[in-house]
Parts: sequence; C-alpha cells; structure tokens
Amino acid sequence: MRPMLPRVAALSLALPSLAAWAQGNLPAIQAPPAAANPYGLGSLWAQGDIVSRATIVILAIMSLASWYVLIAKLLAQRRLGGHGRAANARFWKADTVRQGAQALHPGSPYRFIAESALEATRRHEGLIGKVDLNTWVAQSIERAVASVHSRTQEGLAVLATVGSTAPFVGLFGTVWGIYNALVRIGASGTASIDRVAGPVGEALIMTAIGLAVAVPAVLGYNWLVRRNKVAMDTVRAFGSDLHTVLLAGGEKGA
Repeated sequence: MRPMLPRVAALSLALPSLAAWAQGNLPAIQAPPAAANPYGLGSLWAQGDIVSRATIVILAIMSLASWYVLIAKLLAQRRLGGHGRAANARFWKADTVRQGAQALHPGSPYRFIAESALEATRRHEGLIGKVDLNTWVAQSIERAVASVHSRTQEGLAVLATVGSTAPFVGLFGTVWGIYNALVRIGASGTASIDRVAGPVGEALIMTAIGLAVAVPAVLGYNWLVRRNKVAMDTVRAFGSDLHTVLLAGGEKGA
C-alpha cells in the first residue's frame, strides 16, 4: 500500500495542470444555432402564387391609403381649428362684414361663408327679391356651411371602406392559402403534423394582416368623425351669428 501513495500524490498534482492545458487548447463547445423559421411573410411571398401576392399588395395599398387619409385629415382639421380661432379674433372686431371677411385667410372656410352671405345680400333683387331677405340669407349661409361640411367629409369614405373590407380581403387570402396548402399535402401523400401545421399557420398571416389594416382605419374613422362634429359646431355657430349681424346690423353688414 505504501508504494501507491507517491503515485496518487503525483497524479493529484498533475490534474490541475492538465485541466488548465485543456482549457487553453481545446475549442470551446458552442450551442447549435437555432433553426430559422421556414414559415413567415417572406416565405409566404416567395412560395405564394399570383393570387396570394396580389392579396398582400392590395392589403398594403389599403394600409397606405388609410394612413395617408388619416394624416391628411388631421392636418386639415388642425388648419380648420386655426381658421376658427382667427375668425373669433379678427372677424367680429371689424367695422363691416366685408372688412371682417377680408381680414381672414383666403382659404378660410369662415371667409367663404361670410363672402357667400354678402353675395346673397347683393343678389337680393328680381325674382330673388320676392323672397324674404331673412329666408334668402339663411339659405345662402346654410348652403355655404353644407359645402364646408362636405369638404370635411372628403376621404372618410376611404377609411370606412378599408375598415369594413380589409378583414374579408385577409380572410380570402387565408382561405386561398389553406386551399393551396391542402392541395400540396394531398399531392405529397403525407399528412404529418409538420406538413400540415406549417402551411396552415403561414396562411393565417393573411388574416392577421387584414386585421392590422382594418383596426387603425376604423379607429381613425371614428376619431375623425368626432373631431369633424366639434369643428362643424363652431362653423354653424359662426354662420348663425353672421346671419344675425347681416339682418340686424344694417349698414354694418352692407
């Protein structure tokens, strides 16, 4: 037993140095890279037929159109609010309606309403002169306000159309993709879970895209309609006050 002790001691002394040598010379063991997902939007575009690609392009166009209308209408509503503040600050301080209208921006809808009312008072002659001035001016202002309201509604039909049809377009793409996937699976003769779940899940991307396009369009439509209602309340109030000034102001409205 005694002759074995020196050997054991020597071996115990050599093990740390051997481990250090191995750490410095042997390559580090790396985990295998994660397998890339073979199913996705890129694969759907690469492997899809003309119907699938056309559906994706249509959804992309609908999304761009809805975002363009949303941003453009927000800017237009912001300008309309600025024109309303300018009308409250400048128009009612003028000596006459015409001076107040000329003090507003040329593209202001408030100036358009004021000029329409002035034109109605100037044209109150002939057959039109047989109509009561109150009724004639009121109708002219109402037509001008309706024209402004019509301008504020421009583009909202695009948001309504996108919000109502985009989910169905996406659903059509999903149905078409599932159909093609099942046809390929049937032609291959195997129906394992990896051959079924992948193509079917890939086809469901179309529905997700359709919902992603429709939800912002619906929310934006409701938001813009609410903002238009608030802005038009201010415009109608201006028209009502203008009507009173024109009828009661006499020389101030001439």
